[in-house]
Amino acid sequence: MKNQKKWKIGRALAFFAVVLVLVFAGRQWYIQQRDRQPFTSTEYAMGSYVQQTVYGRMGEDAASEAANAVQRLENQISWRIEDSDIARLNAAAGTDWIAIEPQTADLLEMALHVAEQSEGAYDPTILPVSSLWDFGGENQHLPDEEEIETYRTFVDYHNLRVDKETSEASLKIHGAALDLGGIGKGAACDTAVQAYQEAGVKAGIIAVGGSIGLYGEKPDGSLWRLAVRDPRSGDDKAEEMGLLDLASGFVSTSGSYEKNFTENGKTYHHILDPKTGYPAESGLVSVTVVSDSGALSDALSTAAFVLGEERGMSLLEHYDAGGVFIAEDGRVWVSDSLEDAFQLTSDAYTLVS
Repeated sequence: MKNQKKWKIGRALAFFAVVLVLVFAGRQWYIQQRDRQPFTSTEYAMGSYVQQTVYGRMGEDAASEAANAVQRLENQISWRIEDSDIARLNAAAGTDWIAIEPQTADLLEMALHVAEQSEGAYDPTILPVSSLWDFGGENQHLPDEEEIETYRTFVDYHNLRVDKETSEASLKIHGAALDLGGIGKGAACDTAVQAYQEAGVKAGIIAVGGSIGLYGEKPDGSLWRLAVRDPRSGDDKAEEMGLLDLASGFVSTSGSYEKNFTENGKTYHHILDPKTGYPAESGLVSVTVVSDSGALSDALSTAAFVLGEERGMSLLEHYDAGGVFIAEDGRVWVSDSLEDAFQLTSDAYTLVS
């Protein structure tokens, strides 16, 4: 009887152990499946759609915090928002230094650095001229030549001064004005990725207009695959001309197709050459930049577009950034750092070695 009782107890314990293993395995399977199911969201900020896909059990909370961080950044650096740092700087132009947020000071310092290295091809003080064109607004038009020449004298990044230690900045002359539109969407991706890190999510991707931020490793271990837009395709049916497979980083694209209008038979795009006050004529229609900083990738894509392929590629090398340059005639240049990551998918374009 004792042996039979021991046998029954042993059998029960073995069964219980099997149940525990199955429960544990089932829980692990559930966790894995849950982490593989991403949370997706779409909001609107900085004049663009903000699209997120976040993996991990804190995905929804992380996406919410990232969206809030993007909105806070817009309120801080948009010249259109009355109490923003940039609006206050513009209002105080030619008077005195004013206090700004440390994050704004960091962005302004980066903007100044890219302006200097690109010899003004990217210039954060472009607002006096860009506002004349009103790209994307209700009154976009070709300004008078005299008007452009008058306001172009206010465009000069040397008029911007930044003190990171005290978080202060100033514009030296009346009439100077800042527009961080050429760096803001990339900076928004930076803040979103930081939110993902702080939330402890597995992985995430955010797109703000033409800028993208990549964080972490996808659950299946594959690289992030991004489409490079065909500049000749319309907004109603945007198509790819190539693919980029990346493990991480930030990607920004500047293209003549993004904001433009046609007047008297000629099309004008929004990427202005600060030296002329008119749309850049570099022979390019699109520049995509890959960097470890969203703000930097954004500013560099604008500068490289204005500079053209040869000088633009040299600028990217200075910052250890990669690039894909697309010319009006269909030629495509890819930096050495992206040769293995880029795949041309359209017969309409030709890779130039």
